[in-house]
Amino acid sequence: MTETTDDEAERERLLGKLTLPEKVRLLTGATTWRTRAEPALGLREMVLSDGPAGVRGQSWDERDRSLLLPSASALGALWDEELVERLGGLLAAEARRKGVDVVLAPTLNLHRTPLGGRHFECFSEDPELTGRTGAALVRGIQAHGVAATAKHYVANDSETDRLTVDVRVSERVLREVYLAPFEAAVQAGVRVVMAGYNGVNGTTMTASPLLTDPLKRDWGFDGVVVSDWGAVRAGDPAARAGLDLAMPGPESAWGEALVRAVEAGRVPRSAVDDKVRRLLALADACGALGGPPSGPEAPSPSGPGLPSASERSSPREPVGSAPGASSSPEREPEPLPSWPREAVPGSGPVTLLSREPESPSGPEAPSPSGPGLPSASERSSPREPVPGSAPQTPSPPEPEQASAPEPPKAAVPAAGRSSALALLRSTVAASAVLLHNRGVLPLDPDRLRTLAVIGAHAALPRTQGGGSAGVFPGRVVTPLDGIRAALGDGVRLVHASGPSNDAPPSPLAPDLCTDPVTGDPGVRLRLLDAAGRELHSEHRIGGRQLEPPSVPGAHTVEIDALLLPGISGSWTLGIGGFGRMSIAVDEHSVLAGEFGKEADDPAVVHVNPPVHCVPVPLTAGRAVRVVARRELAPGTGRATVVTAAPPRPDAAVALADAARAAREADAAIVVVGTTEHGESEGYDRTDLGLGGHQDALVRAVAEANARTVVVVNSGGPVELPWRETAGAVLLTWFPGQEGGAGLADVLFGRAEPGGRLPTTWAAALADAPVTRTGPTAGHLDYGEGLHIGYRAWARHHREPAYWFGHGLGYTTWAYEGMSVPDDIVAGEPFTVRVEVRNTGPRPGREVVQVYLAGPPGELERPERWLAGYTAVSAVAGERTTAVVRIPARALRHWAQDEHAWRTQPGPYRVLAGRSAGALPLTATALVRAPD
Repeated sequence: MTETTDDEAERERLLGKLTLPEKVRLLTGATTWRTRAEPALGLREMVLSDGPAGVRGQSWDERDRSLLLPSASALGALWDEELVERLGGLLAAEARRKGVDVVLAPTLNLHRTPLGGRHFECFSEDPELTGRTGAALVRGIQAHGVAATAKHYVANDSETDRLTVDVRVSERVLREVYLAPFEAAVQAGVRVVMAGYNGVNGTTMTASPLLTDPLKRDWGFDGVVVSDWGAVRAGDPAARAGLDLAMPGPESAWGEALVRAVEAGRVPRSAVDDKVRRLLALADACGALGGPPSGPEAPSPSGPGLPSASERSSPREPVGSAPGASSSPEREPEPLPSWPREAVPGSGPVTLLSREPESPSGPEAPSPSGPGLPSASERSSPREPVPGSAPQTPSPPEPEQASAPEPPKAAVPAAGRSSALALLRSTVAASAVLLHNRGVLPLDPDRLRTLAVIGAHAALPRTQGGGSAGVFPGRVVTPLDGIRAALGDGVRLVHASGPSNDAPPSPLAPDLCTDPVTGDPGVRLRLLDAAGRELHSEHRIGGRQLEPPSVPGAHTVEIDALLLPGISGSWTLGIGGFGRMSIAVDEHSVLAGEFGKEADDPAVVHVNPPVHCVPVPLTAGRAVRVVARRELAPGTGRATVVTAAPPRPDAAVALADAARAAREADAAIVVVGTTEHGESEGYDRTDLGLGGHQDALVRAVAEANARTVVVVNSGGPVELPWRETAGAVLLTWFPGQEGGAGLADVLFGRAEPGGRLPTTWAAALADAPVTRTGPTAGHLDYGEGLHIGYRAWARHHREPAYWFGHGLGYTTWAYEGMSVPDDIVAGEPFTVRVEVRNTGPRPGREVVQVYLAGPPGELERPERWLAGYTAVSAVAGERTTAVVRIPARALRHWAQDEHAWRTQPGPYRVLAGRSAGALPLTATALVRAPD
């Protein structure tokens, strides 16, 4: 008897000890993030946690810090499964540090249209690239005793009406396009699959037959199917369909109702037993069954050869390394300056950012915020705590050093921390896509005397997208931080904010306000009863309180702060949430009213509630007391957000100041990007514009200085109408916490921009072939069929701004030859060899892509589709061979009338090149049926 059989037999014995009510009890969560325990079985609770770019843990608490990775769209731009696997290992290490058993990642939905609001959380528009990238992340996470989750199964590719939309899509398109990445994850051994909110072809996904076939029956998935949070609407159909775990708890559509359904024969007992078996197997894999308690002190559940929690992340095994990866130490990050921000972005025209030589790290620099607030060295937290915006102190404490609301966790060793930061930094460079370059990049620091860094995003970048995936990083390296650290004192650095963008007001932050009780940076959070009596009071870091403590009898959330304006003028104060809310300034009411619930989407109610604003005149240096209150009411969530924004500068003046700064510099770097209004869970985009005056800013700077580099800080495609006038255009996505450091490495040639586009970028939204995200009468028709992304562009014979797969490096390449097999047998993989030569002056890396085009005939196929890819490296002048393995699945199609995979014999065109629109090599391969 094998060990696996022994394990299964033991779990079967445990299953037999449970009564029907006890079994059913396990099928609904105990809390928002925990499953139920069964002590009699030795089964402890399992902890589930978002998310794709960082492991948040069990609470939305800005004091509980997490490492923040680049967004999923950045990982899709890597085209590098080994690196993705290492990043999965980093997520697993973070999960173990936080006592998390199941990470709710990766997201395997596709970039069906450029307007998808959650592009940043998905890898690509292509099922092959998405599947390979997702499978690598799954392997990396699960190599360390933590379960990964493939979500959101399936066709949950847009946000508009996502709770109720019914997607109409053919069986063939489902199999070949939208299910394909999930199939790859199952083949990689993923332990959890999350069923989405949406419906497909008339049935909500939590009750869909697709959970049984193909997922469990055809693919042999033996893990747990969990609902998206609150997605179970009909208990009996979900129980019969193949859903295993309803989240969150403690209430769901199951419970006693499911017990009665089983007793009445509406749901088979065998279905309940199968669900419990799967939960027990998951618990066994995560060390939650018959093992020691979860947490950072627990030994590794992955077996011999992995370090204990106290040893994990040591130099012996760098954080995030894949099994078998080299243990050689990574390059340590350059030290970053810890110097204060000179002005609130948008509050002044130009800021000279030269560091004094006698204070290289800046800890003794006076606080720019005035008396009463701590200096940069005294601040204990950054100006984040808003997921997605950067802190205002460049080098705050790292995650393990931040205060936390729970008992202290075991610290990651210092060597592990630096290794993790180095991995994140190198990923920023490896995922950066150089869209356009007229010889401006890389910049030579030795030839720079003055460098202008322009744009509000340079000081407050978007590091992550909005919604449930958000985490609170312990530090954020902004573009200004990274550039300053790279250049040192030898270059005069000037920052011009330019006009304000259309970003929503930022939540109260610790460099702007103090707790009126303690005087510490931050706010005072109170819970009051209906009579206004204080039930609970505590210090918090900022004004974004998504999960205030749950206190019996709590009627009102109050956030109280002393706000010290840095400049005089009309400030904008706001409060976010639903229900009765008010703001008072120095005991004078400035806003009060009843604000109705605008949406039921959990991302809106619990994470990004609408903010209601009021202008208030304030005087620089004169502190005011701001008290905001929100009454709690059933169904409106607990999230309460208090915001403050400085006066907006005159746009024309700000543009002129930015142009002058660029004109007087040797080169200019303009950082532009999207805001939380544009890219967030719960909302689709309505356009692809950057918003505000950002296009005008780029034009003004590029006209003033031909050596202008535009850095685009977005999670998905945006229109770049000025792209041909800029000296260079560099896409950094939402780069995570080390974004500024990795950006500087690319700008100054320390690293080559290694990214390739995982999605096609339109020159204008009107050119895009597929744009619809909203349903009609509740239905969203995927009428474009197989043709999304570059496939749609090719079919409609349209030319985008930048094709899928596009990306430049710091050298050039020639494609000189290709060989394909003379005879290819259907159902078998084959190999394509592509000869490439580095024709430039520097070493570099090239992603060689191979596409197929089907034989002529009646069968509808895309014009071409990605079949395989690999990366090669070569020094200047070197010729090398890229060996690209083409899997058998690349040739097959789903025969809908037969409900089976088939391969069409005949001549296929094989195309090779550097993007879906640049394929200089073509050959013909004859595919025959097997003998």
